[in-house]
Amino acid sequence: MTRPCFLLDEHIPHAILRGLRLRESAIRVFVVGGAFGEPGIETPDPELLVWIEEHGCLLVTNNRTTMSEHLANHLAQGRHIPGILIIPRRFTLGATIDALHLIWAASYEDDFLDQIVYL
Repeated sequence: MTRPCFLLDEHIPHAILRGLRLRESAIRVFVVGGAFGEPGIETPDPELLVWIEEHGCLLVTNNRTTMSEHLANHLAQGRHIPGILIIPRRFTLGATIDALHLIWAASYEDDFLDQIVYL
C-alpha cells in the first residue's frame, strides 16, 4: 500500500505545499492551478472530485458548504474518491502542515475512501 497524495484547492495557501515538501520530500502534493496537469483555477467541485479519483489524491479544502452535496452526487454515480480533508479556517499554517504530515505518515491511500474528514 502507498501513502496518500494531496491536492490543495485554490483557497489553501501555497505555503502549505512548501512546508510539507520541506518536512518530507517524498510527499506528493499538487495544487489547483498548478503546472503539472492539475485542475485549473475555478474548476467546479464535481470536476475536482473526478480528478482526485483518477489521480488517487486526497482533496484538501476549507469548503464546508457544498462539498458534502457534491460527494453524495459523485457516489450516487457509482464513483469513488480517496477522501476529502476539510481544514478549519482557524488552523494556522503550522497546524495544517502538522496535520497533513501526520496523515501522510500514519495512513495509506485508501484510509479515507469516500469520506469527508473535518480536521
